[in-house]
Amino acid sequence: MSHALSFIGLHYWAGAGHAFQPVADALGSEYAFFAPDLGGFGTAPAPRAGYSVDAYADEVAQFIQQQPVGRYVLVGHSMGGKIALALAARHLPGLAGVVLLSPSPPTPEPMTDEDRQASLRAWGKPAAAEKTLRKITARPLPQAWQKQIIADNLRSSQEAWEAWLLHGSRENIADRLWSINVPCTIVAGDVDAVMSPSLHGLETLPLLPAGTHLEIISGAGHLLPYEAPEEVARLLRAFAQGLE
Repeated sequence: MSHALSFIGLHYWAGAGHAFQPVADALGSEYAFFAPDLGGFGTAPAPRAGYSVDAYADEVAQFIQQQPVGRYVLVGHSMGGKIALALAARHLPGLAGVVLLSPSPPTPEPMTDEDRQASLRAWGKPAAAEKTLRKITARPLPQAWQKQIIADNLRSSQEAWEAWLLHGSRENIADRLWSINVPCTIVAGDVDAVMSPSLHGLETLPLLPAGTHLEIISGAGHLLPYEAPEEVARLLRAFAQGLE
């Protein structure tokens, strides 16, 4: 089946590409959905040029070239949101729009030194992974999804884990965003304990093209692809239809 438009999902830190499967399932066969593992997470090896936002963007750009994506929309979640913004500023051929789910802002993430150190110490620890799951989600999830989220957390490479906390999350790519010239939308959960909707309204929304909306999903936390796949799919479908 040929698709007029594809979605390319870029997953959250300590996650994997299959985090988007609930959203892809909710969309059905109407749109192709590609969701690679990002370097050092899931089954992906380390990015060849290191773990900077641009190194990740290079890997994704190469992935896009190798897939039959046609016109596509980048769907960046959390860490993947910052990578999606870096890609959108490059004016890649075929890029039709960007949807940001609870995105890491283009400016340094607001994280205290205490939280950063606690996150660094949490690598590879099952109890910490379970605690993180409880913190970053607000809606109840099926047991199988909870196990998958914890397993993805625990198989993150230490290099990728630490690089994002110490460097990637602190990068500032705000001065590039003026050049983004495709439609964008930001989606946030109103009870996100990691990044509140106000953060997106202050740090990301003003830098995106005029007409960009900030959509709020009531009762959802940070893991929107798992917590609100139907709502996310509905927003993606409406966004895609607006591009056709």
